[in-house]
Amino acid sequence: MFDKLHEECGVFGVLGRADAANLVYLGLYALQHRGQESAGISSVTEDGRILSEKEMGYVADVFTQERIARLPGDTAVGHVRYSTAGGSMLCNAQPIYAHTSKGPIAVAHNGNLVNGDVLRKRLEAEGAIFNSTADSEVIVHLIARSKAGDAEGAFLDALSQLEGAYAMALLTPTKIFAARDPYGFRPLVLGKLEESYAISSETCAFDLISAETVREIGAGEVIAIERQDGKPSVRVVREGPAQREARCIFEHVYFARPDSVVFGNSVAETRQRFGKQLAKEHPIDADMVVPVPDSGVFAALGYALESGIPFQYGLVRNHYVGRTFIEPKQTIRSFGVKVKLNPVRELVGGKRIVLIDDSIVRGTTSKKIVRMLKDAGAAEVHMRISSPPTSWPCYYGIDTPERTQLIGATHSLEEIRTFIEADSLGYLSEDGLLEAVKKDNNDPRSLYCTACFTGKYPVKLDGEKASEEKASAEVAVAVGS
Repeated sequence: MFDKLHEECGVFGVLGRADAANLVYLGLYALQHRGQESAGISSVTEDGRILSEKEMGYVADVFTQERIARLPGDTAVGHVRYSTAGGSMLCNAQPIYAHTSKGPIAVAHNGNLVNGDVLRKRLEAEGAIFNSTADSEVIVHLIARSKAGDAEGAFLDALSQLEGAYAMALLTPTKIFAARDPYGFRPLVLGKLEESYAISSETCAFDLISAETVREIGAGEVIAIERQDGKPSVRVVREGPAQREARCIFEHVYFARPDSVVFGNSVAETRQRFGKQLAKEHPIDADMVVPVPDSGVFAALGYALESGIPFQYGLVRNHYVGRTFIEPKQTIRSFGVKVKLNPVRELVGGKRIVLIDDSIVRGTTSKKIVRMLKDAGAAEVHMRISSPPTSWPCYYGIDTPERTQLIGATHSLEEIRTFIEADSLGYLSEDGLLEAVKKDNNDPRSLYCTACFTGKYPVKLDGEKASEEKASAEVAVAVGS
């Protein structure tokens, strides 16, 4: 319904609590924004079995009290999913369970493997039978086929063969292993709740269960949450390699919840800095700053603070639109946007508006919102975007359209402005974006992935993806010219 880049997935796990499955349910509830297609939890029973419950839909709809009661034990991991590799179907829901020679395991994965197709074809040629179309199942097969003597060694063996983005949890009868890829594309943090330990894709989930954030799990790091002398403890299995990181900048732009701390930065504060810098780079004489809710709120606050133009909620969002909302026939123009957003006519009528959003993907939604404000009486609408033009697809865990469908790749700034019917248009520069995430005098260019803006991919794409990208780039240039 909204023309946005789609979230990836969320991972949460707990060891050392009798109510582990219930805590994981709460953690997934806080991470719902990272994936709305399916939800799943796997827990370990007292006798070492792994039980799983998963279904398509929202966390609160999937997990009833009866379903959580079927997941006993003091150790559990969970997952919310938005499909980036593999379709939206129950067989692709996670955690993925398997009984192997190393014992039962369950894997929850956030990210995307650029060599997933290559590994899958190799495994199938060796006789592996896949039950899903998700690239995450490749990890399970690599663990199962490893010649290592135990689950820990097999997990390390599997990780050594993966290329791309992963932040994942591996559940065994006695441990939770947590790992991030060597570039640290996706976030993963360690937390503590009394004597137990937890892992999460974002810190906001720890806030919900009153856990404290211990630290970020490092790029390339693997840890084990286990018991030492009967008490939960954390052991570093492998330290991260010394190489450049490639943290996903879009976690700060859009994906992460604003009340989270991601890659060491407060998301809310970072987005306000985006907005302040945007006001410096693209000032305009206007009457009010209006965010596109909810993604543009904190950048709009920053723009208002820097420019001195009053902040107003000129658009109101309906948060109760379900996944299966049935749209009427096309007799009602732009219904898909209207059902979620409505202008406050009394505020916007006759006013010059600075409209703030985080990104423009295809441009269709931006056009409808601009037109909606003008239909409500706005005198002028000046669009400001708190990131550079999105011009390249992502292969590291974000569902992105092909390059030919990205308006930033196929149209000039003036052509985009004309298409969305705005009176002016300004994007935050790449330099301004990176300056806003700068921390401790470290060079953010060596820490963040900005491939969606620049096309400079930190991890080499496999041959098939690379040829597709070359073809789409050639088409994009032709269309843009």
